[in-house]
Amino acid sequence: MPTPPFLEGSQLQSSTAKAPTFLSLPLHIRVPRYLRIDSDLEPLEEGEWRSLSSTPAFLWEGPRPLPGWNMVEIDMERSVTGAAAVITFETANRIHTVELPLRAGKITRRMLRVPRGVRRITLCPINSRGTFRLKHFRLVWLTPSFAKDRLVQRLVTAHRHFRGLPKADVTRAIQQEVQQTRERWSVVALRHYDSTFISLCSKHNYQQWIDMVESLGQGLSNVAGAAPLTTEPVPEIVFSLGLILEENVTREAVGNSLASLMEQTYSQWQLVVSAPEMTSESHTWLAALCESDARILLLAGEAAGASEDIAAQLEVISTAMVGDWMGLLTTGATLSPDALMRFAHLLGEKPQAGFLYCDEDRLDAAGHRHSPNFKPGWNPDLLLSTPYLGHLGLWSREQWQACRRSLGGENIGTMQATDLIHQLALELIAPAHKSHQSLVWRVPQILLHVRDASLSPAMADQGVPETRHLARISDYLARQGVAAVAEPGNVLIEANDVASETAENVRVRWQLPDSQPLVSLLVPTRDGVDILKPCVDAILAHTNYRHFELLILDNQSECPATLEYMRDVVNRDERVRVLHWDQPFNYSAINNFGAREARGDIIGLVNNDIEPMNGEWLMEMVSQVCRSDIGCVGAKLYYPNGTIQHAGVILGLGSIAGHAHRFFQRDEDGFQGRLKSTQNLSAVTAACLLLRRSVFEEVNGLNEEKLAVAYNDVDLCLKVREAGYRNLWTPYAELYHHESISRGADDTPKKRARWLSECEYMRSTWAEQLDNDPAYNPNLTLVHEDFSLR
Repeated sequence: MPTPPFLEGSQLQSSTAKAPTFLSLPLHIRVPRYLRIDSDLEPLEEGEWRSLSSTPAFLWEGPRPLPGWNMVEIDMERSVTGAAAVITFETANRIHTVELPLRAGKITRRMLRVPRGVRRITLCPINSRGTFRLKHFRLVWLTPSFAKDRLVQRLVTAHRHFRGLPKADVTRAIQQEVQQTRERWSVVALRHYDSTFISLCSKHNYQQWIDMVESLGQGLSNVAGAAPLTTEPVPEIVFSLGLILEENVTREAVGNSLASLMEQTYSQWQLVVSAPEMTSESHTWLAALCESDARILLLAGEAAGASEDIAAQLEVISTAMVGDWMGLLTTGATLSPDALMRFAHLLGEKPQAGFLYCDEDRLDAAGHRHSPNFKPGWNPDLLLSTPYLGHLGLWSREQWQACRRSLGGENIGTMQATDLIHQLALELIAPAHKSHQSLVWRVPQILLHVRDASLSPAMADQGVPETRHLARISDYLARQGVAAVAEPGNVLIEANDVASETAENVRVRWQLPDSQPLVSLLVPTRDGVDILKPCVDAILAHTNYRHFELLILDNQSECPATLEYMRDVVNRDERVRVLHWDQPFNYSAINNFGAREARGDIIGLVNNDIEPMNGEWLMEMVSQVCRSDIGCVGAKLYYPNGTIQHAGVILGLGSIAGHAHRFFQRDEDGFQGRLKSTQNLSAVTAACLLLRRSVFEEVNGLNEEKLAVAYNDVDLCLKVREAGYRNLWTPYAELYHHESISRGADDTPKKRARWLSECEYMRSTWAEQLDNDPAYNPNLTLVHEDFSLR
């Protein structure tokens, strides 16, 4: 039968075998006797509900929560990632609302103040349309001393300004603010506490972020990751930009681009405008516009080269450029007033740079900013997947000429001007540019605005991705003689939430060596045959790449069923060996032992609760790890419920490192399509990780002395990156990871001490890297795993 139009309080307890009934709860715990439909909710089968709007609501019926500090607890399965619940307390003279960002598979806990005299309580279970199942909901009254300690600890862990400080310093800072504002301690502290739960989505909250970060009267100096502009002298650099006018370009678009140059706070620039096809009328207004500033050079008609020959136009533009730095700006794109000053300051710090780019966003017809593209640092494999660099690129004169020579005019053909930035940048990946990692630098700030109207008509009008990037990648691979082919990649559903070039996704299939290398899959285990057996059986049965051995690293198993299974699987499949490690658990030491005993040229670190989703997983990972410039390769892992468990590791997330896009739904694109794009990341999880034996040995394997349990895979990846290799994550190797998504933290003093020691080692060893992940962007959060805005 359908669920009745209410939920009983006894249905909202933790999912334990003996959940307490409503009447047996302690007095300081409050669970609604009923949650009755208040608005926009529809009951479905088997305890599931459908939200019919963004403001559905249940009405709390039963004894009210105790006033004062409370911990609200809520656990819910829902169909929409990023959705939040909202609880509202109504008194006689005010309405108090608290938003609760939800964590999939875990009970979300958050402190709040319940006002006195509450007359009505409503719960909006999900602030969007979708389906959900409410599993747990209650409020627990807290003593003031406990609440204060818990609040300060949250600030130390997650607040953007207090993060990492001693508790005493945070308490002192709050008290000073109380004295300055003359507000109550609870008001000031709760304001800071609440800010740690704010997840500013780039899709819905970008304007709020602009107001909070950029619009504070100090311009872009407040942007995360930006050093304030100083009066220190900057290098005497001349920037020469090319602007190639395409057919049907509007006066407004050209005027906007030119005006943004003339408004630059940095004066040493040149703009070369190429207009091969201009009517006399158009030439008149364009000439007048260009003549308004002596730094603008107009090349019109024959002087610009043939309109259908972009290579010729590029040659003419390059000859006319006089600057130390040369680049391209797409027509209609506008620079922020201090954009060139920012680039000049960066070059003062990075004189070795050879290519520069920046973050950008969009402008709608009304001039409102939206869809920010906060880009990672130089990411060659992401560039092969999607043209993430955008609409402005700057090269040193030396690199500009080198990339143009490498590309060659015959490979440009009739491509659109907007494609040249990516086509030229691809040349920086080529073997001829071995030092590209130190050549390419990004200014992590919104310095460029691109109008929606300037997008390709096929994409802007129809929202259909084009195949221009696929053609570029195919051409690049062919010219480099690379044993790989480009093909359409994963379909991006909402890339940038706007039709754009980055909506196109390409998959590069790398060819396996003629002599396929042996892969040694290392699977540590202890007892737990119910976990081990599905893992091993699935790998043996559902892996298309057959040239592997599977080493079960047995760490003192005693369970008869487990021992019997290991004997059985060895007898029935010659690829399986069991190696015994008769020492206390040390993940690093066990795998180092397995690597020494392995016969393969490729080492695979695999958890004993992994299960392939298709047979292609190992072939994809091997084809990537055989590339000479690639170090560690990671896979896309899912929880059993189909949500994302691992899509790469982001340094600094949650203090040391965390998983990107954790708990997102399986089919979601992720931020800028990155859940569906092959890319370079600083680290990947050892739950499923491949690297060449030679690389493993070069960095001395896993750190068994300092990192016995936690963060050893992050440390390994960072050592591999320091050795000069790029780590890579691929969405085309998909596996289930049956790790419990409700598993708790270390729960004994000894485990806690070990974990703190490992955290301290990572912080002291990799402090600079943990605070500056090049695969991320400093404008994005280090508190949440959803790529929301910082």
